[in-house]
Amino acid sequence: MRKKILTYDNDEIRVTYDIKRCIHAAECVKGLPTVFDPDKKPWIQPEHESAEKIANVIERCPTGALHYEMKKSDQSEKPSSKNRIRLNADGPVYFFGDIEVQDHDGNVVLEDTRFALCRCGGSANKPACDNSHKKLDWKADAGADKSKMPEAESDQHERLLVKLMKNGPAILGGTYTMESSEIGEVTSDRGVALCRCGASSTKPFCDGSHKDVGFEG
Repeated sequence: MRKKILTYDNDEIRVTYDIKRCIHAAECVKGLPTVFDPDKKPWIQPEHESAEKIANVIERCPTGALHYEMKKSDQSEKPSSKNRIRLNADGPVYFFGDIEVQDHDGNVVLEDTRFALCRCGGSANKPACDNSHKKLDWKADAGADKSKMPEAESDQHERLLVKLMKNGPAILGGTYTMESSEIGEVTSDRGVALCRCGASSTKPFCDGSHKDVGFEG
């Protein structure tokens, strides 16, 4: 997964922006347009608002493209109490919580509190979404077969592991709450396999279609 990180500073906060992970969800622009304005250069101008306001808006960024570092306080982003997985129609799977992404050899690809996983199969920056689903006009609803996710016996959410199988799905490990407008909320600790090739007939779960379509990732 590639990175291209830019930094923007004022006396109280340092904002980092990873161009490669941004898919223009625009939560920052809607939340604090005085700081985040794509029509200006530079498009991030932290001198216009307090560090606390900027930090609070950055934590809404669903992809993890934006992060911050306080210079004069101990405030830092903490993982949410629940590991949440949000399904979006015709788009990526969003992860929120204490997240660790590993490759098939067990190497850590990413540790973060927010991440957008490509599920159309077309991203040039796998496993991260890069908005290729829009170019491909890829379609998928936000439904899920809840019978595949039996209810967790414990409500303790420790680190959520997302393990990327070579040329295959992403295997979940740990407790998580999957949510969408179609399924509501389901809390489970079943190690389900999430489709990454975009071709599964049982989305968001893998059905082996990656082998038929020659998915590489």
